[in-house]
Amino acid sequence: MVRVPAHARVELDNGAVLILLPRRDVPLVACQVFLRGGACGDPPALPGVASLVAALLEKGAGPRDAYAFAEAVEGAGGSFTAAAGPEAIAVRSQFMARDQGLMLELLGDALRAPRLASEEFMSLRDRQIEFIKAVKDSEPAELLDAYGRALLFAEHPYGRAVHGSESSLAAITPAHVRAYYRAHFGADRLLLVLAGDIDVDRAEAAVRAAFSAWPRAPAPLVPPAPLGTRPATRRTLLIDAPGATQSHFWIGAPGVPKNYPQRAALDLVNTLFGGRFTSLLNAELRIKSGLSYGARSGFVRGSAGGDFSIRSFVETAETGRAIRLALQALARLQGDGVSAEMLRSARAYTLGQYALGLETAADWAAALAEIEFFGLGTGYIDDYPEQLAAVDPQAARAVIAAAFPDPRDTVLVVIADAARISGQLDEFGPVLHMRLTDTQFNPTIGANPELS
Repeated sequence: MVRVPAHARVELDNGAVLILLPRRDVPLVACQVFLRGGACGDPPALPGVASLVAALLEKGAGPRDAYAFAEAVEGAGGSFTAAAGPEAIAVRSQFMARDQGLMLELLGDALRAPRLASEEFMSLRDRQIEFIKAVKDSEPAELLDAYGRALLFAEHPYGRAVHGSESSLAAITPAHVRAYYRAHFGADRLLLVLAGDIDVDRAEAAVRAAFSAWPRAPAPLVPPAPLGTRPATRRTLLIDAPGATQSHFWIGAPGVPKNYPQRAALDLVNTLFGGRFTSLLNAELRIKSGLSYGARSGFVRGSAGGDFSIRSFVETAETGRAIRLALQALARLQGDGVSAEMLRSARAYTLGQYALGLETAADWAAALAEIEFFGLGTGYIDDYPEQLAAVDPQAARAVIAAAFPDPRDTVLVVIADAARISGQLDEFGPVLHMRLTDTQFNPTIGANPELS
């Protein structure tokens, strides 16, 4: 049975939270940091600022320039990565136990004294713009979430592209990055988890030495507002990709928050509906009809809510049929529920996958950080097997009604050759048009009425 190991939690006078988990099976120390704020702190018109700040944490800090910082990490055989999410900037690091002092030194420099050098900023910003363009050319399906959330959540922070768009990134300057850092970095935003081959007392002393003098962030932490209700009518966003031979589609609706109390039932039902190869959705679109190589569904859950989505891809001529089958599968889930036998199968699958995700010190550092960040409590892990065992068809039906959308309450995003898909989407509601070459993801900014 998977249970949270014994660990220590310390809160410093300046608001920083430290969690220490000794685990001496291998001579490694893993570090997981969450700095509260993330992309929710971006200026509304400039998504991508937090993402650039996070990337710059690796590009020189304290006495080390970008090259020296990277050399210090690589020379010790360690790892150090930083990235922004909707509600936090996350830093992940892992070093040999003998080098944990260096790891904390690099972390302290990156958080407290990043260089944020203009030349590094320009390189990162330009590279991110080119990366988005390259994804549009080669793997446009990777952008479905960005388009879908922009359509679904509009101006809510969850609707903004965390990594920015071509147009927003082009408008960001070094001054924006430095202003974000000055406003949103501080000890009261810091959650730091150390797991692995550590001495608890020595590790706490080292963290106190690195961060106890760090002042609180000047800007107040503003949590994301609760999400609104589900869409009143279904609507479609068609993104024109001339010459595309396949259609990539995303069906979405507002979902549930991270602390959703029926998490076990939610996980089991989604596993059955679209979370594994033998799911109802994949059976419909791949096994029975042969329309797609795969279809899946899932929930993304934040503190204020999140989204539920279905995604797949098909030959352009079969787009309308595939979307219809996906929506029909969702309707059948709503109407028929799931059986006790189906739940037994999903329970065995879920428990097997769950245990595999909590094996290493890095796994536990990430898990404890998530529990602390969202205020979930250790029961989120300790009680999960029992919660799974308690899910019956009645509990599953209640979750289907509460968390899974009615097919009529969804939005649809399709990336396809608009000329070849003509008429196939009309049955799914009003169609709004964009071009894949538009430089942002928000249809209220980039829609082209002349195409509609």
